Amino acid sequence: MRRLLLPLLVILSCGAAQALPAFQDGDIIFHTSRSSQSVAVQRATGSPYSHMGLILYQHGKPYVFEAASTVQYTPLDRWIARGNGRHFVVKRLKDATRVLNPRGIRKLRTATAQFQGRPYDLTFEWSDDRVYCSELVWKLYDRALGLRIGELQHLKDFNLREPSVRAKLRERYGDHIPLEEPVITPVAMFRSPLLVTVAER
Repeated sequence: MRRLLLPLLVILSCGAAQALPAFQDGDIIFHTSRSSQSVAVQRATGSPYSHMGLILYQHGKPYVFEAASTVQYTPLDRWIARGNGRHFVVKRLKDATRVLNPRGIRKLRTATAQFQGRPYDLTFEWSDDRVYCSELVWKLYDRALGLRIGELQHLKDFNLREPSVRAKLRERYGDHIPLEEPVITPVAMFRSPLLVTVAER
């Protein structure tokens, strides 16, 4: 019996190690995108993470509300598979128990309606007409819950001299780079003292 039990326990423990952690509505997930602009974003901001989204459950299954080609819900497992090496980090409000109560989650869900279906913003403008990934999550928390996760910066604050960054700027803006445009980056949100890491893989 013992001979049979030990291999079974090993198999079960390995399976548990591969299972996704239990996430919560309102968790924020980060990864390194394999998109064409990812390297430029990483080098401009000094961050390994170039894409992010908000975890919300639908019909009992976790989805990531994200700004991709459009603002949309993406199944969590598919979102993770798109990242470099399937690596991801999930962060949560330190005060989640109080803030992300049923009323707070309803407010977040309601706020998603004004963004769903909007096109992705390739020029990182601070308007709602088009939206990029960190802008989406920042505005959801700000407008639904009055929380500003991460400090806004300006385009001029980043490393714009790096060759891949300069090439992407020329592609997007030509000779008219809006250096004073407000920007929120994934790394600014990742480093926010309002958040704590709850999972990394």
